[in-house]
Amino acid sequence: METNYQTLVLNRLWQAVNVIGVERAFSLLALDHAQVIYAEDGSFRVFDAAAWFGFCKESEFEKGARVVRTVNQPVLVPAVLLLRGFDRMLMQEMKFNRQNLLERDGYQCQYCGKSLPNKELNMDHVIPRDRGGGTTWENVVISCIRCNSKKSNRLPKEAGMRLLKEPKRPARRPFVSTLYGKPVEKSWEHFIQFKDE
Repeated sequence: METNYQTLVLNRLWQAVNVIGVERAFSLLALDHAQVIYAEDGSFRVFDAAAWFGFCKESEFEKGARVVRTVNQPVLVPAVLLLRGFDRMLMQEMKFNRQNLLERDGYQCQYCGKSLPNKELNMDHVIPRDRGGGTTWENVVISCIRCNSKKSNRLPKEAGMRLLKEPKRPARRPFVSTLYGKPVEKSWEHFIQFKDE
């Protein structure tokens, strides 16, 4: 079975809440926890498991279609599933890492305000680690190499520097924002809309 196909999952309000693999997609469908949403000629058709297998049995598949083979017939891997009983939005906690820190601070030194390429930006502990400062959202900021060297192992005030803004833990974010900048299936585009920045 092809395992690298992915399926977009929508809640009952048709909002994107997750991306899952082939096995999980067919499991949700077989357990009647979800229905397939199939886009055709600008409209959507909704299928339960039996109807989906029947539709696949009667269909001719284009070359390169997302197909898996069962004992009896080839079956299209659903590109989009609609959950029958889930109407909340999944939220995802932003992990503390360099990339998310760069995003939080807008790829900008939090001391001088310069926007520089990633390789010229560092992670700086506002309260140095040897003074008890932790590696947390509230104590780490992005700084340029020059400001990081100037601050050294001191508090900003001791180095005659000020932060542009107080570092804070970012708010939890909707699942869809985790897909930003990644390639997505064409059939997902109707359900995933990114704000222009």
